[in-house]
Amino acid sequence: MVTKIVMPKLSLTMKEGSVGKWYKKEGEAVEKDEPIVEIISEKATYDLEAPSSGILRKILVKEGVDASVNAVLAVITSPGEAFSETEILAEVPQAVEEAEKRVLASPSAKRLAREHEIDLSLVKGSGPEGRIVEEDVTRFMEEARGTLPKIKEIIPLTGFKKTSAERVSASFRTAPHSTIMMEVDVSKAGGLHEKLQVSYTAILVETVAKALLEHSIINSTLDGNQIKIFEDVNIGLAIATEYGLVVPVIHNADRKSLKEIDTAIKELTEKARQGKLAKKELTGGTFTVTNLGMYGVEFFTPIINPPEAAILGVGKIIEKPVVVDGKVEVKPIIMLSLSYDHRIVDGAPAAGFLLKVKEKIESIKA
Repeated sequence: MVTKIVMPKLSLTMKEGSVGKWYKKEGEAVEKDEPIVEIISEKATYDLEAPSSGILRKILVKEGVDASVNAVLAVITSPGEAFSETEILAEVPQAVEEAEKRVLASPSAKRLAREHEIDLSLVKGSGPEGRIVEEDVTRFMEEARGTLPKIKEIIPLTGFKKTSAERVSASFRTAPHSTIMMEVDVSKAGGLHEKLQVSYTAILVETVAKALLEHSIINSTLDGNQIKIFEDVNIGLAIATEYGLVVPVIHNADRKSLKEIDTAIKELTEKARQGKLAKKELTGGTFTVTNLGMYGVEFFTPIINPPEAAILGVGKIIEKPVVVDGKVEVKPIIMLSLSYDHRIVDGAPAAGFLLKVKEKIESIKA
């Protein structure tokens, strides 16, 4: 039986992914459910499992090449089974098929060539089988024009970085952003942090989850002409890694204890830095928290993580003088920044939600 291996759709917004590494070669035996190819998409590395046992008969999309969702990546057959490669190839997205017929070049090289109107047939490739990479195009431009500044390093916009760039661009194009900010006294949160040895981020996630239950419009998405309010409260946590920004999800955060949330954050952070997040840990988010306080950032305006309605930015803790009952006291203060999709949420509901978060944090019982 002929079985196709296709590019999986790992999220509602995913349109394409990159083939990282094939774990099997053409002609080798594969077992059902064993990892067969590395997929880079949605800011994570995901091992796609073989849908059936048999022989990896034909690899249609090579390592380092992007492919659309549902594109046929390879074919598995029974030993000695005949199949029509023509029929299979006909199902490969036209963009991938045409790319194979034209000059062999990486996606980043093609993009750079398009931007500078360069004929790739004139560029000498340094990659495997003469494949043209971005460095080759850059070198060609430098030699041809002699006016460009010297390049120290080239970082291809692929995988995590490409996905992140596309999502951020789509978010800013489609969702009219508005941001409001509030100062929050974290004196009591600090006491809880010391007593239970949990992170401030965990305290914020727990507080946000509870506030979303009371302000459900923030926990929603826009689908066509409908605003859909989520029943689940799944908090995404933006984490910086060497691969780029990833947003693993703490599912049902409203049903978890503070200790459980703190443990989940530690586990997800470690997996994110190792590039080992599973599909279920990267999907299903309904709201995102991003904390730049550890980088010395006091406040910022975060960009919404689509298709969510809002995102909370967290700044660093600053000792500030404040007036309490007519007296000046020094308090630990953080700035919270809520960016929201103005198509879904108006200013008053957004302010109400942020105020609720502030009140809950400032009234924590250690």
